Amino acid sequence: MSSVLLRSSPLRPPRMKKEESFLGKLGGTLARKKKSREVSDLQEEGKNAINSPMSPASVDLHPEDTLLEENEERRMIDPTSKDDPKFKELVKVLIDWVNDVLVEERIIVKQLEEDLYDGQVLQKLLEKLAGCKLNVAEVTQSEIAQKQKLHTVLEAVQDLLRPHGWAPQWTVDAIHGKNLVAILHLLVSLATHFRAPIRLPEHVSVQVVVVRKREGLLHSSHVTEELTTTTEAMMGRFERDAFDTLFDHAPDKLNVVKKSLITFVNKHLNKLNLEVTELETQFADGVYLVLLMGLLEDYFVPLHNFYLTPDSFDQKVHNVSFAFELMLDGGLKKPKARPEDVVNLDLKSTLRVLYNLFTKYKNME
Repeated sequence: MSSVLLRSSPLRPPRMKKEESFLGKLGGTLARKKKSREVSDLQEEGKNAINSPMSPASVDLHPEDTLLEENEERRMIDPTSKDDPKFKELVKVLIDWVNDVLVEERIIVKQLEEDLYDGQVLQKLLEKLAGCKLNVAEVTQSEIAQKQKLHTVLEAVQDLLRPHGWAPQWTVDAIHGKNLVAILHLLVSLATHFRAPIRLPEHVSVQVVVVRKREGLLHSSHVTEELTTTTEAMMGRFERDAFDTLFDHAPDKLNVVKKSLITFVNKHLNKLNLEVTELETQFADGVYLVLLMGLLEDYFVPLHNFYLTPDSFDQKVHNVSFAFELMLDGGLKKPKARPEDVVNLDLKSTLRVLYNLFTKYKNME
């Protein structure tokens, strides 16, 4: 019994020391202790606001997401949106693109919000894309220095985009705060402006939880934010045409068009003992397009002008671009497609190119 009493009596003083040690880290004052309770209460209040009946999905909140000034707001992606396959595809395509652009810099991006927030990678990306050199410090450790670099980088981005009517959907604080929606808006805009040789998934939207502080209380709501539209709208090059209507409103007629085009191209490619069964895949490397142009215009295309067995993306783009040049030489209008879109198996782009040929050469014997 006495041993139990001896063991139990000193329990309270060590706990006090532990509390004092913890408070010491916060400043060791009663005011700081009160502030820590307020922080905890605010965090709990924020979580309750997010998890209220009007907000069906829960969100993992960082402490800074609940420490808001009056009328300030925080935005974060609803977890259900992060699981959407199209959203995941968009993130992957953009990560792969950034890594391809920066391969010579030996920079590897694995997670957009963790790798781009401090401005270092964004600086290198913009310099590579725009062929410029930004006057910023190479290495920045402090938050102030990082935000200064971000400000310079984003100002340079805006100088490029402003003449084309782009309205920025990002800020220095949002990027530095690792706001993934803002980072995605920025990368989509850069990829679109610099005509990146990638295919962004169309119609990608996310549910965003918005937390605002009004009259000392946190309020949450959900909004839908559009990250991508259609390829044509994002590229801003072409007006809608019959193929847009066909895909959107008459998909049942799509097979009829494809069969007509397959019959047309095989009528000529059969002369070389070649046959097409899949339009989007068999024209993607540009070889059949080049050979088809030679057959339609009745000339031999020297093999050194294109890659007969292309084994890289760039070689395939070269072939399709060369075929486009042959089309222009033949009096055709510039195709309403990018070579990169054809290589990326975009059926609508491939159909536009082939229909252009069909219109001119369909009565050819």
